[in-house]
Amino acid sequence: MQAMVIHKYGNHPVQQETMPLPSMNPYEVRVKIKAASINPIDYKIRDGGLKLLLKFQFPLILGNDFSGVITEVGSKVKNFKVGDEVYGRPRKEKIGTFAEYIAIDASEIALKPEQLSFEEAASIPLVGLTAYQALNDIMHLKAGNKVLIQAGAGGVGTFAIQLAKAMGLYVATTASERGYELVKALGADEVINYKAEDFSQRLSNYDGVFDTLGGESLDKSFEILKPHGTIASVSGIPTIKLAKRLKLNKFKQLLLRVASAKLVKRAKKYNVNYEFLFMQPSGEQLNIISNLINEGKITPIIDKVYAFEQTQDAIAYSSSGKAKGKIIISMDK
Repeated sequence: MQAMVIHKYGNHPVQQETMPLPSMNPYEVRVKIKAASINPIDYKIRDGGLKLLLKFQFPLILGNDFSGVITEVGSKVKNFKVGDEVYGRPRKEKIGTFAEYIAIDASEIALKPEQLSFEEAASIPLVGLTAYQALNDIMHLKAGNKVLIQAGAGGVGTFAIQLAKAMGLYVATTASERGYELVKALGADEVINYKAEDFSQRLSNYDGVFDTLGGESLDKSFEILKPHGTIASVSGIPTIKLAKRLKLNKFKQLLLRVASAKLVKRAKKYNVNYEFLFMQPSGEQLNIISNLINEGKITPIIDKVYAFEQTQDAIAYSSSGKAKGKIIISMDK
């Protein structure tokens, strides 16, 4: 099969190469991939930015979510059959969606919402699960709560705003002038122009912050929370709690304890909670998301669709930070 691979860490272009079909175990299905999406984690993995948390072998096929059609079913799989149109996000040990095929555990996929194209469906799994787990599993937000979603016009933000509104939350978000109309159309109750305003001077008494930016924006997020509020971050520094959950060795645990000490101290100062979100694949949660899509409560937001051969161009565009919504690779384009 054809796949986009890297042979070492660094800001190097992905290379299209012939790779063997992925092997299957009895609990997996093999899927012919129809579309995949670009996510920041793709170039973080490429650059070696996640070496402390994740260990990969080379050559490595990049890509972290997809949609496609099942072509083979393992003997222990009961919920899917050949021909089913599915979408999913593979576990960290089995990434590789920038390819013609993938083998994936049946617990990590769900049937594709019927009204979505393969390109639209491929935009959902990673951002959908990330937003769902941030708002539900980490922040435990309920109807009427107030949440700040950073970078609302981005790939994660456009989904998170819609999910938050479906949950009955009051949503503030940050965006530039280019993204203002988009985030308002998605349902944001309050929009802060991050180029002209300081959100920490305008917002207060929030129940949660979904941090997708890190840095100074993350530091200021502590200031707007009510006591016992929660920050769920995908761009901050992982804590010892995550290190233990991932069963990292003692040395790596020590490194993360030291690296996250400032954030942990800041959380204690403001009497709030800080947690780094390391998203987990879940077909069950994708089914919940599919129901929201089928009910018309969430609509995929796509910026550009590239052909498979243009994967490197798609990665470059994503890393530029200019996209409004998701960037898709189509195997049929």
